[in-house]
Amino acid sequence: MSPLRVSVLAYPGCFASEVFGVPDLLTMATHVTAARGLPQSSYEVSVVSPRRRVVASGGSRVDVRAVRPADVLIVPGFALSPACDLDAELAALAPERAVIRAQAAAGAAVVSICVGAFLVAEAGLLAGRRATTSWLFADRLARRYADVRVRSESLVVTDGGVTTTAAFSAMYDFALRLIREHDGPGVARSTARVALVDDARSTQAPYVDMRLLPTVGRGFSHGVQRWLDQHLQARYDLPGLARTFRVSTRTLLRRFGDETGETPLAYLQGARVRRARLLLETTDRTVASIAADVGYRDAGTFSGIFARHTGRRPREYRAAFRPARDRDA
Repeated sequence: MSPLRVSVLAYPGCFASEVFGVPDLLTMATHVTAARGLPQSSYEVSVVSPRRRVVASGGSRVDVRAVRPADVLIVPGFALSPACDLDAELAALAPERAVIRAQAAAGAAVVSICVGAFLVAEAGLLAGRRATTSWLFADRLARRYADVRVRSESLVVTDGGVTTTAAFSAMYDFALRLIREHDGPGVARSTARVALVDDARSTQAPYVDMRLLPTVGRGFSHGVQRWLDQHLQARYDLPGLARTFRVSTRTLLRRFGDETGETPLAYLQGARVRRARLLLETTDRTVASIAADVGYRDAGTFSGIFARHTGRRPREYRAAFRPARDRDA
């Protein structure tokens, strides 16, 4: 069987760890197949660039080769800080955009890691496709590229030969998927265990920290949000809420929806889940007690809503996200 040709596109300022993360996991998979006495898996991995020299994040110099035909082209992300001029950043990467387009046209599967999705979108490959990126920048991706159907909760999305992943460690979720397809599920499971990588994740929702997201909405909706935040235990009463803000229910729904893109009930459920996540991470309180604290008399109803928001039941969430020192105390 011909080796799977995997190229990683290095460019100035890209995250060095995202250049080498997938190749390293593929190397582990090769060792696993050998240890299991299976036919040797075969990956031909290259770090490529249209430039002669590349300095990645943190001043790390990356040895690169000339761009060559590939079956898979991986596009790492870069530091999208508040001070980053995204227009200038992407404009300076015109040679890389040309490589991405040419490789896709030649039949390569294109894969972006984290905010590498912005570079792939700028190259025109995400138009009309579903995509994901870090939850922290998903809204920005959606606003910048209105023709991209952003799935902010997803870890890995493949649509029409183009794959996008969530932040940083999601490159391992993609790599395990690639290993599963190339070497089989047994090798993928063993590789995940050798590397101490979670191979059962399905969503990035549990990792979202709402405090880091930009505030959405304007004056009216902010007032409604603050009131709901202060009355998490209260039964949701739309007519009563409208009376509090001296508007009709229809006006309340319209104005809140126009400013935030969701209903007051959807916001309230999200706020309750955020509060519950904090209590699950930091206290020993029972699930039923936490459910009551955030306005749910029935723990089963609360558990279902919590799972829809985070992808995990409350007890599963606590086991995964409560610091080990607190669990063992």
